[in-house]
Amino acid sequence: MNKKKLLYSSLAIIALITLIFALSFNNEDFENKPFSWDNVSLYFVMTDRFYDGNKSNNNSYGRVNIDNKGSTVGTFHGGDIKGLIKKLKEGYFNDLGINAIWITSPVEQIHGFISGDAQNSFDHYGYHGYYALDWTSIDKNMGTIKEMREFVNLAHSKGIRVVLDVVLNHTGYANEADMAEYNYGEGKWENWWGKDWIRVDLPGYDKGGTDDISMNLSGLPDIKTEATKGVDIPPILKTKWEKDSEENNDPWVIPASKKYRENLNIAPVEYIINWLSAWVEEFGIDGFRCDTAKHIEVEHWKKLKDKCNEALKTWRKNNPNSPGSQWTDDFWMTGEVFGQGLEKNYYYDNGFDSIINFKFPKGDSLDSLEKIYSEYYSKINSDPNFNVLSYISSHDTGMTRGNMINLGTKLLLAPGGIEIYYGDETNRKPSTNTITTAKDQPSRSDMNWDNIDKEVLEHWQKLGQFRRNHLAIGAGDHKKLQDYPYAFSRIYKNDNFEDKVVIIPYVDEEVTIDVSSIFEEGAEVRDFYSGNKTKVKNGLVNFKASKNNIVLIELME
Repeated sequence: MNKKKLLYSSLAIIALITLIFALSFNNEDFENKPFSWDNVSLYFVMTDRFYDGNKSNNNSYGRVNIDNKGSTVGTFHGGDIKGLIKKLKEGYFNDLGINAIWITSPVEQIHGFISGDAQNSFDHYGYHGYYALDWTSIDKNMGTIKEMREFVNLAHSKGIRVVLDVVLNHTGYANEADMAEYNYGEGKWENWWGKDWIRVDLPGYDKGGTDDISMNLSGLPDIKTEATKGVDIPPILKTKWEKDSEENNDPWVIPASKKYRENLNIAPVEYIINWLSAWVEEFGIDGFRCDTAKHIEVEHWKKLKDKCNEALKTWRKNNPNSPGSQWTDDFWMTGEVFGQGLEKNYYYDNGFDSIINFKFPKGDSLDSLEKIYSEYYSKINSDPNFNVLSYISSHDTGMTRGNMINLGTKLLLAPGGIEIYYGDETNRKPSTNTITTAKDQPSRSDMNWDNIDKEVLEHWQKLGQFRRNHLAIGAGDHKKLQDYPYAFSRIYKNDNFEDKVVIIPYVDEEVTIDVSSIFEEGAEVRDFYSGNKTKVKNGLVNFKASKNNIVLIELME
């Protein structure tokens, strides 16, 4: 063998071994980082619109990419679990400081489409995960059981919890594709879900009511969650599960759900709770974001939480060598109670650790930060049993755009948990290729991988990593240190851990600040944003303003 080639081969092998060791070390380092849901940075990704990792599954169940009106606003776009795996491997989420990923519901959706909003008709598929057909299977557009397991294990190895969007309130709409496949529809509505399961304005069914619990939200078939009488499996699922067997659909059926795919003579909502808990038992899912929480009797959320806590313990016991199996935090739940802000109410006594905060200020000025932060600290971090999830953009309420540097600063330094909607960090633009005036559809545009705003992304990455490195930011005590330039400290303490930082959100040129109440004399500190270092002298530190005029002071390790 040529000696030069041998040398190059040896060097390549050494480099590969070094890389493997480096990756193993980094993953272990990430996996064991201090974590608290009180400081969570939750990345909300609409999986279908994020990254297409496997083009072969884009037209599952005969779905189309462009409808017969030439629109793509309501079709599946190809994003899948494989795409999330690719971005995890590339380090995208770690670079952003993410420690939890919320993905849209991966359960099997209705196969066909319904018509879009009344003003402008378009073919609207369940790409968003809210039109469930079968809670016991993963949607083929999303991926396979094997890919889902790889995704969760890889996320865990990088210190990232996985949160699923879940729906208890309703099933997906009736549609022509499913009518043909599962033999229901005109004259055969009894072959669909059946009167024991749902309320809907169709022959042979009870119509929905007018209160939050019994209404047909957006005209969707409403699960009879108030029912206590034991019922059989709905007809459509009996038919579907027979076809699953005939078509060898095991790669998409959740193995842990198979024991629940039979007549258990329990109430409808209890079946769904079992089916959802199977995802936790099978993959080690860490939490749920609960859709339309106020439209379900609150005690059912507590039942779901308890069932999933046990399921997570079972997964950890059965998978002792899997990443994340040694974590000890309980199963986590946050809920969508539309319009709720900083109020602590009965949801927190019924399974919820957090509620999405619809009232986080969306303006891009930094002038009111102390008012916001002091209020949030006093209401959130003074109570260990209360937290919220603040955001600036969402799939339902639309996208907030403006000075994305300032908006990133405001959100990422906020006390409590935060939610980053995919593309906020890259300045993703709303879709303009839309025939609907509804604000939710434009906010679900494809991730802008080809035109990322690099300046915005770099800023969000810096702040995101700083937040992830410091529990004090979301979970610590907040204290204003001075008015001009505005500066504050965050300090987190428990029995065996302490974390403290000082932050100046905006500095014109340079700043000298008294940190004697935070850091010891002579302590070496660093501005994480610029990398500049100094020592505490006479209780003071001095830093020059860097790019984007922010200073993030931490102790050197």
